[in-house]
Amino acid sequence: MPASPRLMLGYNPPTGDRLIEAVNPRTYTKDLQGVLDVAARTFSSFWISDHHMTADRFRLECWSVLMWVAARYPGPMLGTCVMANSYRHPPFLAKMVASLQYLSNGRFIFGYGAGWQEEEYRAYGYDFPSARRRIEQLDDGVRVIKKLWTEAPATYKGPYYEVTNAYCEPRPDPVPPLMLAGDGEQYMLRVVAEHADWWLSYGRRPDVQERKLAVLAEHCKSFGRDVSEIKKAAPLTIFLDRDRAAAKARAGAKLEGENPAFAGDPAELRDHLGQLQAMGFDLVQAAFAGWPETDDLKLFADEVAPHFG
Repeated sequence: MPASPRLMLGYNPPTGDRLIEAVNPRTYTKDLQGVLDVAARTFSSFWISDHHMTADRFRLECWSVLMWVAARYPGPMLGTCVMANSYRHPPFLAKMVASLQYLSNGRFIFGYGAGWQEEEYRAYGYDFPSARRRIEQLDDGVRVIKKLWTEAPATYKGPYYEVTNAYCEPRPDPVPPLMLAGDGEQYMLRVVAEHADWWLSYGRRPDVQERKLAVLAEHCKSFGRDVSEIKKAAPLTIFLDRDRAAAKARAGAKLEGENPAFAGDPAELRDHLGQLQAMGFDLVQAAFAGWPETDDLKLFADEVAPHFG
């Protein structure tokens, strides 16, 4: 019987207070470096989220944090989870990504999405059209970005974006894998099926994940693709402790809802990750609630990660 594909492990540090970790603005930079020093020994990739604000709480901008991380940690792959299409003009974003790909020696995975947080959009003065319109804009953004990465000069005119005799030099080499996020069954997963090298799901319950995977497979057929061509990633917030009751008590309400966190001991986490792997997921983007302490990270490194290496 062939061996199961290796489950890749990525780390998603906070860029601010997301009500999971104990983020202290006064010590954030020192804390980030201390935690990443530990995480870099275990995780093959680092993932930075893209929000301008979470109400009035401390929050740093995604690309700024990503460049800070890229300069200090030359080993792990780098990714965004995910850049919102509306927040940066897509042709300019193509240039940003190409520049990072050059400076990082080809370590970038381009995580991209249609955006969703209306409060944030309104506060910063972005238009917030319907979900379908935002997905259409994302689709057009993907097309113009790919054009700039593969043609010189590039000319493209779509329903939302256009470039004329535009150069994106140096063009990225290699072209970064495109990770699209979202699981709307009618429109978003169709865009994923057409364009994506990777799909980033939401951290759904297993029964919901199974349905989303089946819908994605059906959309892939429309484009003559096998769903296995698309790597799958899942985010996971982790409350890990040798004492499973203590982990669950700390997680509290975060174990409920459509996108539940994990809470338990290392054996339970191995089982949970094994279930995701069996469903066809290739990567888990893990956020650890113990920040800035690293006891949970070290426990993961010692008793969970070796089972998936």
